Amino acid sequence: MHIFDSVAKTKREFIPLNPERVTLYVCGPTVYDDAHLGHAKSALVFDLLRRVLEANGYNVVYARNITDIDDKIIKKAAEQRLTISEITDTYTEAYHRDMAALGVERPTIEPKATESLEAMFELIRKLIDNGHAYQTANGDVYFDTASDQAYLSISHQQQNEEDRQHRVESSSEKRNPADFALWKSVSDGSVTFDSPFGKGRPGWHTECSAMIEKHLAGEGQYAIDIHGGGADLLFPHHENEAAQTRCSSDHELANYWMHNGFVNIDGEKMSKSLGNSFFIKDALKVYDGEVLRFYLLSTHYRANFNFNEKDLLAAKKRLDKLYRLKKRLFGMKVTDEKTQTQAKLLEALSDDLNVSQALAVIDEMVAHANETLDANPKDKLIKRQTLADLAFIERVLGFGTKNPFEYFQFGLDEATKAKIDALVEERSEAKKAKNFEKSDALRDEIMAYGVSIMDTAQGTFWERVE
Repeated sequence: MHIFDSVAKTKREFIPLNPERVTLYVCGPTVYDDAHLGHAKSALVFDLLRRVLEANGYNVVYARNITDIDDKIIKKAAEQRLTISEITDTYTEAYHRDMAALGVERPTIEPKATESLEAMFELIRKLIDNGHAYQTANGDVYFDTASDQAYLSISHQQQNEEDRQHRVESSSEKRNPADFALWKSVSDGSVTFDSPFGKGRPGWHTECSAMIEKHLAGEGQYAIDIHGGGADLLFPHHENEAAQTRCSSDHELANYWMHNGFVNIDGEKMSKSLGNSFFIKDALKVYDGEVLRFYLLSTHYRANFNFNEKDLLAAKKRLDKLYRLKKRLFGMKVTDEKTQTQAKLLEALSDDLNVSQALAVIDEMVAHANETLDANPKDKLIKRQTLADLAFIERVLGFGTKNPFEYFQFGLDEATKAKIDALVEERSEAKKAKNFEKSDALRDEIMAYGVSIMDTAQGTFWERVE
């Protein structure tokens, strides 16, 4: 397996630090608002990475944090006259709900900042003791960037002092303009935490380094195998994380660094300041979660992603073909059969998640299966192989996970679905009673909802007609 290392700026063969335990850490959400497509892209990319690693036989320990200490959270709680936990619990639950709709599996570990304060205190104490951090007269604790000869080796930034001042919090008490806060003293009566350094709140960068050390770090040259996140986190967040770990321990933070590209909407970088932030919850009202998953994973993870409805509809049609093949084989038993298609898929995905090549392999498999079954509908070998391929695609890519008939019902509200289900059941009872006049009338009533019905050996199913 090969992955592109953002620091080395080249593909590297993946060799785990411990063959028995691959460690992956990804920066998670700050839970003060609903998740947007940028959150979705990052979560999907690293969900796919985890699945591919597991398909290659690795045991993956995956941590994705929840940032539940942040100025934005405090501000929102004050504006809405709610407690901090009411805000963070609400948006953590919403994040989990949105991720589940996209087929993103929960991480092995999901540490919260509020649950990791002692680990942060330990990290800060080590940095002060090692001479890499200092406390100012007002109680703030800063990392001394000049003390780290390897600072900027992660992001390869070449910044002058003026540039640096724009990227970090300014303070007249800092030794260097680039120094960043490990602990921020707070005395304005807002939310604070007790610490050995006084009342205050941790710096944003502090939590991830502390959580990695607490939950994932092993022995050796690196704390973890892979650290991931959006490209916007490379500097200053990941640079500062790496500096903290390097200077507080005897190892570097990660052996491999992976970053996904930005999400744009019709060509513009997604940003609330531009007023074009696209929440996942809104997209899910219009499109099935698996369609969004398929679309957001349809281009290479390192490329910037231009979200537009034309491409989304094209992705849906591509996924529809997979589901129509699955529907064709519905009800048949899946066997654990190894095929060339599965080998080609894993080979493509093991090449730095080459999803474009993987989707081409899937298209080829779908076309070949349909052509073979058209020529010989009773071909048992192609049926077995195709079902095994579909199961492999479901496990590794997360596509094709739904009942194929239910997949084509998307777009109707739950009340309408319930009415149709009731009519289908009533029609089935009429057919059993050989009341064909009533069953025909019910069929017409069902089809009036814009759906078609199919009687199969496994029962009667219906789908929406587009």
